[in-house]
Amino acid sequence: MARAESVSDGDTLWVEPEAGGAPRKLRLLGVDAPELCQSGGVAAREALRVLVLQRRLRVQVKYLDDYGRGLARIAVGGQDVAEVMVRQGWAWSSRWRRSLGPYAEQEAQARQARLGVFAQPSPELPRDFRRRHGSCFVPDDKGGFKLK
Repeated sequence: MARAESVSDGDTLWVEPEAGGAPRKLRLLGVDAPELCQSGGVAAREALRVLVLQRRLRVQVKYLDDYGRGLARIAVGGQDVAEVMVRQGWAWSSRWRRSLGPYAEQEAQARQARLGVFAQPSPELPRDFRRRHGSCFVPDDKGGFKLK
């Protein structure tokens, strides 16, 4: 069990284990939310904040991504957080080769209801946005990063 300390974007958060230990950066497994500088990105981050911030979470880290973040299944109040984000229209089901991903049905329902990012006429997949624009962040003068 853990508590969400902060939310970086619509699919990334920092959690602090209830048993103690350092906070850990996790990414929701099975979804891709819009980048912060992409249309809907800030709203997706806010939706995730409302859902998880300072709430008790059940966390199951399944893998590590290329950036060292844990890819995790996270539940709050018995609900799969990734599924809720897709159902509300704030994330896409992760696609892999020909698969529409684990939340394809929820994404189709959000699209049909024009929820969240799917209210836009042609929402762009975050991976396509990243391919065209690169990162939303640039180095700052303090050794960190800031939004472009």
